[in-house]
Amino acid sequence: MSRWIITLIIFSAIFLFVELYAFQAIKTLTRNRLIKWTWILVSIAIYANFLYTIFSTPRSAGQTVGFQMAAGLLLTFLIPKVVLLIIMFGEDIVRVVSKLFSLLSPGETNDFAGRRDFISKIALGLAAIPFASFLYGIWQGRYNYKVLKYQLSFEDLPDAFDGFTITQISDIHSGSFTNKEKIEYGVKLINEQQSDLMLFTGDIVNNMATEMDDWIDVFKELKAPFGKYSILGNHDYGDYVQWSQPEDKAANFQAVKDIHPKIGFDLLLDEHRYIEKDGQKLALIGVENWGKGFNQAGDLKKASSHVNKEDFKILMTHDPSHWEYHVKKDDFNYHLTLSGHTHGLQMGIEIPGFFRWSPSQYVYKQWAGLYNELGRFINVNRGFGYHAFPGRVGIWPEITVIELKKGTNNV
Repeated sequence: MSRWIITLIIFSAIFLFVELYAFQAIKTLTRNRLIKWTWILVSIAIYANFLYTIFSTPRSAGQTVGFQMAAGLLLTFLIPKVVLLIIMFGEDIVRVVSKLFSLLSPGETNDFAGRRDFISKIALGLAAIPFASFLYGIWQGRYNYKVLKYQLSFEDLPDAFDGFTITQISDIHSGSFTNKEKIEYGVKLINEQQSDLMLFTGDIVNNMATEMDDWIDVFKELKAPFGKYSILGNHDYGDYVQWSQPEDKAANFQAVKDIHPKIGFDLLLDEHRYIEKDGQKLALIGVENWGKGFNQAGDLKKASSHVNKEDFKILMTHDPSHWEYHVKKDDFNYHLTLSGHTHGLQMGIEIPGFFRWSPSQYVYKQWAGLYNELGRFINVNRGFGYHAFPGRVGIWPEITVIELKKGTNNV
């Protein structure tokens, strides 16, 4: 028996277990056969749609709008059922324990039926929260753009750049877009920040250069007086598609790189540029993708080879694990690093200044927002677009505005 079949059997058993327990809540609360059969048929339809999408599309299915919608529907219905499973299974454990105690104390009685009915109502009420959240995330959350502003002070910032502003965007993932009006609104919101410099930190497509064809006219409207610069992300290399021949992959990769000048961005491929103002300058360094467990094409030493150690330096690197493993302790002193990649997993809970959680934090130490270690900063942008799951729940699409100030470092 192949590993693939064994994996399918294991996952099928897990899903069946979840479905059976979730169905217990419905059975407890109603005897209406129409409601029960509707629940069953909707569940079957969602699984069937997901499986059909997987087996009817090529390996790049994970990057298509159709697959994303199928996966989104599956998650929207499955996660609330996991909530039901946890509560109903927990109640079963309590009931078994209570039954054992009742056998030891024959005089005691327990209203298991009444308690089961109450627990089922509580479980369905709690399950409704993620269900509604995921529906909102798909319908509106993916376009709920947030502008996050930071002011960072550095003692060695050149005087001319005191008050200099940078807008960072990341992870456009144009192959996921479906609503041009919403994307145009996002681009307008970026321009409204009127920053001096605009930086894009990778993943302009999901895989294919053609995904950007309908969006070039939209993104070429982005403006910044001191220029627009960009780097590549892991999805820009076309590594997640089965290519018929290496030449096709190489041609697509070149076409992806050619997108950047079409929308007015200077693509840095292990290179640097100096941004000059009033006779002073800061170094902008851009590396190709380097990620722990991902494509490691980036060459930081090459990109910085003609930069002076005493220069004020801003580094663009797509994956924040690069900062964690190589950049933050580098004696060359990269003052500010800008990354993306994680999307904050597009789901989580954020209460500014109080609480922040996402499953992404179990994979990346720096997963969203601003971090400061050893007097060096990294901002991990949550991404402008979305990928795989066609929505955002609690982790909203981000436009970052950073103001550089001359002064005591914010340690």
